[in-house]
Amino acid sequence: MAYQMKPTFIPPIGHRLGLSIAGGISTILLGGALLFQYVGGLVPCSLCVWQRWPHLAVIIVAFIGLRGVMPRGMLWLTVIAGSISVSLGSYHAGIEYGFWAGPSGCSANLLPDGDIKALTQQLLITPLVRCDEVTWSLFGLSMAGWNALISLDIVAASLISLRRS
Repeated sequence: MAYQMKPTFIPPIGHRLGLSIAGGISTILLGGALLFQYVGGLVPCSLCVWQRWPHLAVIIVAFIGLRGVMPRGMLWLTVIAGSISVSLGSYHAGIEYGFWAGPSGCSANLLPDGDIKALTQQLLITPLVRCDEVTWSLFGLSMAGWNALISLDIVAASLISLRRS
């Protein structure tokens, strides 16, 4: 008697497409960020690093969903992770363009008040890479802004896939 392989659950085409698109976009964005860092020499600030985590989550969740494990639930998780990425990217872009202040450990507000010791202390605790400075931009939009904009595609692809299936 030959061993017969048990058939695995294959998600509907709409779910597979949504998960593939979401996972592909996150893979490209995360890969691009790592290329900018390790090949281009752009050191990320702490908010830049935070923005990478939702993309890693989307990649993992999309892979799990494509393997047939709760594809509809995995699509909802890509919506959530994509929305977090949009929020973090928008928040970071707002800090870079001066719409609001960033976290104290990420932005520098060096105000000399005449006390050299206080100024020295401020300089010592200021990170080397600040969150409130645009290190790279294309068409007037920073990397954080592009991340937010492209992450909207993750959310849209996942929601469209959920709606059509």
